[in-house]
Amino acid sequence: MYMNCDTISAIATANGIGSIAIIRISGDRALDIAKKLSRKEDFSPRYATLTNIYNSKGELIDESIVIFFKAPFSFTAEDVVEIQCHGGFIVAQSILRATLAHGARLATAGEFSKRAFFNGRIDLSEAEAIAQLIEAKSEDAAKILAKQMKGSLKEYIEKIRDDIIHILAYSEVSIDYAEEDLPEDLVLQIEAKLDALKKSLEKTLLASRAREGLMQGFRVAIIGKPNVGKSSLLNALLNYNRAIVSDIAGTTRDTIEEQVKIGTHLIRIVDTAGIREANDEIERIGIERSIEAIKESDIVIALFDGSRVADSEDEQIISLINSDAKDKHILHVKNKIDLEPKFVHADIKFDIELNSKESVDELIGSLENIMNTTNSSDEMMLISQRQISAVENTLKLIDEALFPLQDQELEIFSFHLNEAVKEMASITRPFENDEMLDKMFGSFCLGK
Repeated sequence: MYMNCDTISAIATANGIGSIAIIRISGDRALDIAKKLSRKEDFSPRYATLTNIYNSKGELIDESIVIFFKAPFSFTAEDVVEIQCHGGFIVAQSILRATLAHGARLATAGEFSKRAFFNGRIDLSEAEAIAQLIEAKSEDAAKILAKQMKGSLKEYIEKIRDDIIHILAYSEVSIDYAEEDLPEDLVLQIEAKLDALKKSLEKTLLASRAREGLMQGFRVAIIGKPNVGKSSLLNALLNYNRAIVSDIAGTTRDTIEEQVKIGTHLIRIVDTAGIREANDEIERIGIERSIEAIKESDIVIALFDGSRVADSEDEQIISLINSDAKDKHILHVKNKIDLEPKFVHADIKFDIELNSKESVDELIGSLENIMNTTNSSDEMMLISQRQISAVENTLKLIDEALFPLQDQELEIFSFHLNEAVKEMASITRPFENDEMLDKMFGSFCLGK
């Protein structure tokens, strides 16, 4: 059990006006504090009790629902009390202050989850899934995270870890016979097992990188030369006039970002400054930010004016797509199809042709299809850079282990595999790294 046994308290719901707010208390004195707040002497575990809540001066704060979870059958594996009061900043804060007056202390960010981890209720992969589920940007992401909360990633990592330990056992036993040459088939068996492990981890890594937008929210950049209708397209996608639209080239001189829901996904759309040779310093900075937005995007909408003849500025857009956006999902879109068609270019096959002032339904459908397809893989997914780094390091260590294996230097081989085991274990339950744990749980919201 977690050795820090003081009792903590925090508001577990977001600030603002709502029907209810939840104050969570965890620790040895949780039940005693609930009794003092309610002036009741009995709470049946896991039953909702409607009761008045009073402050330390005996003044009525609210009529609330109190639920007591007796250790170890709670999220933190400690005694936990949840008070569900009427929503609103004042009521919840008043009850929180009352819990502090009766001996609790204010919880730090992520401290409830941290206690759950140290008390063995969850591992790090489940903790990260909980944190990210709160901020999920799509229904598909929420489904993946819900599975990981139930331990799907933990099971996968444990299997990989056990496979490495199994290979390590071959080596450790063989070290006892260092004076003899290893059977050739044993070395081949170890290499085959390591190769299978590498392929599994590489597939997981590839799937995780490809579906990064699913977790963080897809970023969609609209690019094109000045006056092709980028701002009009942004306004149409948002269904309101967010960006200024005019016939003057260079009206948009900086990137504009807005969120919109398409299908089951919450995405961030970036309207970039028109890309051309800059006339002044401000415009040059805007164009540089546009190029950076393209590099950071998951999907690029390359917009061209169908009513104008292709020129050097269009060539610049095409060159940019081929260099900085070649690994992105790219939609080539012809705009202003209500006007006389003049745009022709041998290197461009348009995915969509539209008039952004009338309907963008086809474009919305294409964006939704790309985002839905991104989640078509059944591969296990890593949900944080910390997890991705651990797998990258594991792959590197496996590669490094293969060299001494060829020379039958088993002590060095075993050293690299032991380090690989530690890297995989760090995804679920690291050996010791208090600084890393403090940083990770510190990124959680209060009350979690």
